[in-house]
Amino acid sequence: MARLCPAVPRETIEFVSIGSLALVSPYALDAPGGVQGQVRGLALEMTIRDWSVSVAAPGPANDEALLNAGVELISLGASTSVRANGSRAPLSFHLGKARSFARACEARSVDIVHVHEPLAPVASWPLLARHKIPILATFHRSGIDALSSFAGVALRRLVRNIDDAIAVSDAAATTLRDTCGIDSTVLFNGIDLTSLESVKASATTGPTVLFLGRDEPRKGRRVLLDAAPLLGRDVTIWVTGKREPVESSGARVEFLGHINEEEKVARLRAADVLCAPSLGGESFGIVLLEGLASGCAVVASAIDGYEQALNGHGILVTPNDPVALSEGVRQALALDSQGVAQERRAYLEHWSMGNLAGIYEQRYRALISARNSEQRG
Repeated sequence: MARLCPAVPRETIEFVSIGSLALVSPYALDAPGGVQGQVRGLALEMTIRDWSVSVAAPGPANDEALLNAGVELISLGASTSVRANGSRAPLSFHLGKARSFARACEARSVDIVHVHEPLAPVASWPLLARHKIPILATFHRSGIDALSSFAGVALRRLVRNIDDAIAVSDAAATTLRDTCGIDSTVLFNGIDLTSLESVKASATTGPTVLFLGRDEPRKGRRVLLDAAPLLGRDVTIWVTGKREPVESSGARVEFLGHINEEEKVARLRAADVLCAPSLGGESFGIVLLEGLASGCAVVASAIDGYEQALNGHGILVTPNDPVALSEGVRQALALDSQGVAQERRAYLEHWSMGNLAGIYEQRYRALISARNSEQRG
């Protein structure tokens, strides 16, 4: 179970005036991904708290929601899709732009830098190397492959410059410790409860199951497609990603292609069941909490990150087993999902982006205060 870090006693912190925050994502914001969602959500929450916020990431600097909220966007160069951790990551290898951003943060006296996935190339590397601004780093990754193992060794000196290390789950904390030898505070990924409640649900014609995720093996989409013939013909399965062959017997499968955030929420609010049959490599499972908050019953693979996120509030099944998955979906369809969602409200409030932003803000202030004390000394 992820745990909130102990609150820092107020009397130990010299609280500073609201300041400037730079958030760094190694992944392009115009590509779907959990890390990008956390960066966006935190940026919006911190602007509400009257911080001056900038976000640096690969790809185009044109995220409309962030721009409308007054967030400054900085492009770290064109993104390239790179295979990593059973997925594809939209990274930039433009070290010159990352260096320019680090220098700009110093020139503009940014108070705190919050980097996400600092081992990923190359967005935060110059900031870590220069270390002239307090750095908080959040680690999301779960699982070790050859690339992460190499990065952990090669960048060990750089990551020692992190002033406050956060992991989004116990699994992510273990990965960080095993790759870099760094202990971290375990927090969580936050969900935006307000936006989930503000979107109108899509239309349905009967029992509906939703799969959200990239159409790559690690996400287990094929397992759900293989389970479809084992479900009743009255069931509709919505599946994001490109079309691929599926047996015509059993549940009807509807391929949605790539969907934007608004459609994602509309589908979540309409579905009876959110299905997450990932095979592994998931550090937390923010989409499961979004499903719960939208009123879905949740069926997910019994892997560490998903068990931690659900904490008994969903149905866990054996990974990569279409029969077990179909049985879990049938069980979920029999639940009163609306009643279950109401029981979970207090649980979901714990995982809200507002709650997470409050914890991060306290840690930002502590780091800024410590740096100011050092400079006066």
